[in-house]
Amino acid sequence: MTLPSTPLIALGSLLGLGAAGLALYLLLPRKYQSANSVANAYDEWTEDGILEFYWGEHIHLGHYGSPPRRKDFLVAKADFVHEMVRWGGLDRLPPGTTVLDVGCGIGGSSRILARDYGFQVTGITISPQQVARASQLTPPDVSAQFAVDDAMALSFPDASFDVVWSIEAGPHMPDKAVFARELLRVLKPGGILVVADWNQRDDRQVPLNAWEQPVMRQLLDQWAHPAFASIEGFAEQLEATGLAAGRVVTADWTSETLPSWLDSIWQGVARPAGLVRFGWSGLLKSLREVPTLLLMRLAFGAGLCRFGMFRAVRSTPTQSSTVALSTASSNQ
Repeated sequence: MTLPSTPLIALGSLLGLGAAGLALYLLLPRKYQSANSVANAYDEWTEDGILEFYWGEHIHLGHYGSPPRRKDFLVAKADFVHEMVRWGGLDRLPPGTTVLDVGCGIGGSSRILARDYGFQVTGITISPQQVARASQLTPPDVSAQFAVDDAMALSFPDASFDVVWSIEAGPHMPDKAVFARELLRVLKPGGILVVADWNQRDDRQVPLNAWEQPVMRQLLDQWAHPAFASIEGFAEQLEATGLAAGRVVTADWTSETLPSWLDSIWQGVARPAGLVRFGWSGLLKSLREVPTLLLMRLAFGAGLCRFGMFRAVRSTPTQSSTVALSTASSNQ
């Protein structure tokens, strides 16, 4: 009897792991149940270190330019922060500007904002493990501090910050209108809100079709998302708070961020040291995320999802009164 060769054994092992990863994906979705389910998911991802190993200190997509060009995955993520700063007009603000980073992850953006722009940054996340890791990664001379807080009910008083900043936190929020109000509430009058988020197509204009509905359900269930807003819908919710001065400025960065999805999968191939570091169980956990990443690439590439940018300025008391009167008149 001839024994299988080593390559065949390796191939069989990989196929078995792939099948096990797919089974975990299908049988054990991380459905949103409450804020605790989001916190638990991020605690788990932070504790095992796999996400940080492959995605670096920025748990968000990268910016590949317009038109997109080939870039190192981790460099593109840092570039995203600088592009968002410029798009939001934050590069014109003086050192010492106070910033609230909502959904700060392990603090990658907060550290860039503090180190490269001289801002005084407070990063908040619902995950205690992320707060602990962000604090570990932040040198004492970088003016960034971190705390556990709930973006749906921020613990800060009204008008606390010059800037409110948020990247890819919105999909975890069960009530987008409450989220919009909290973001603007803690801004000082004249302060700037800059948000980057995953959004779905505005289904009020073009309803989701037969294949889009199950894809969207998987995207929500696998990563503890209650719902995606549309770019148009969330801009309307920001304006409906009565706390934004004038129209909310939006942009679509789908093209600039699209390469991130396949690049994130490629990291597992390009960095085989992860297998040594995390073992077969780590590989299995990584394979479990591949179907979601592929579905994200499909959704963003096909127009089901869009990467939205939002900029708003907090109104002054006089402007707020004018908006309130205008709203009241339009409702009569």
